[in-house]
Amino acid sequence: MPNDGIRNIAIIAHVDHGKTTLVDAMLRQSGVFRANEEVMERVLDSNALERERGITILAKTTGIRYQGVKINIVDTPGHSDFGGEVERALKMVDGVLLLVDASEGPLPQTRYVLVKALEAKLPTIAVINKIDRPDARVQEVVNELYDLFIDLDATEEQLEFPIIYTNARAGIAKTSLADSSNDLRPLFEAIIRHIPQPPGDPSGTLQILVANLDYSDYLGRLAIARVFNGTLNIGDEVGIAKLDGTLQKTKITKLYSFEGLKRVDETVGKPGDILAIAGLEGINIGETVTNPETPEPLPHIQIDEPTIAMIFTVNT
Repeated sequence: MPNDGIRNIAIIAHVDHGKTTLVDAMLRQSGVFRANEEVMERVLDSNALERERGITILAKTTGIRYQGVKINIVDTPGHSDFGGEVERALKMVDGVLLLVDASEGPLPQTRYVLVKALEAKLPTIAVINKIDRPDARVQEVVNELYDLFIDLDATEEQLEFPIIYTNARAGIAKTSLADSSNDLRPLFEAIIRHIPQPPGDPSGTLQILVANLDYSDYLGRLAIARVFNGTLNIGDEVGIAKLDGTLQKTKITKLYSFEGLKRVDETVGKPGDILAIAGLEGINIGETVTNPETPEPLPHIQIDEPTIAMIFTVNT
């Protein structure tokens, strides 16, 4: 029973390819920011280190609305050093935007996250950004993308990804370089058309996977989670299927969705919703919120173990 009113996407991009600039433009054009409102540069980079370095470590979530459809945008780290964050982010979504600089093309850090997205069989929309650059080589970059997908053993279906051309700084998207466009509507429409609706049964057994944690001065620990099955209400008695196999019973005290850069109070969560949930004391990433009487835990998030690569060569 897919939820046609929601799309959940992650954005994959190398550092400085324009990911947060694109999200800023999407937020503006969806009406999240008023025309006279000041916007902190690079809104997704909420951590001070991330703003300074232009990298994304913690995967954050924001939400916009386009023609009645809620689009949840989950940011992903662009580097394999933060692999655990990558797996958690991709578990929350049903498709990805692969953002690539029109001059630099796909770079090594992008490869790791794309591998994970292809393994998860998430549909991809390729976004060629910075098409206004004097040194843009758009067709070559498109060919490099196809070569990368083939190199990563993508299926024929995965190779049939749509391509959107953007100038994120100007807030423009096109389905063809020859098109005239003055906004991001082609990108929004591609997301709604090509990213599948989230599956799930609102009347089924409750299954909510915790993919990240946040903190509130008033409510304490918040679980950032996606509803896969069932319906969650404030005040519900639920069970936390712990990583050690035990079940901890607790009560939901607050629900929030993400609208722009704000948390918005909600009373109910249904399949496809990405929520911040209060009342889950002791909750950990990868645990399932489920029915306390008939628990059905979801599979744990599999995270690559940390590795060290070393190359030994003969002295010459």
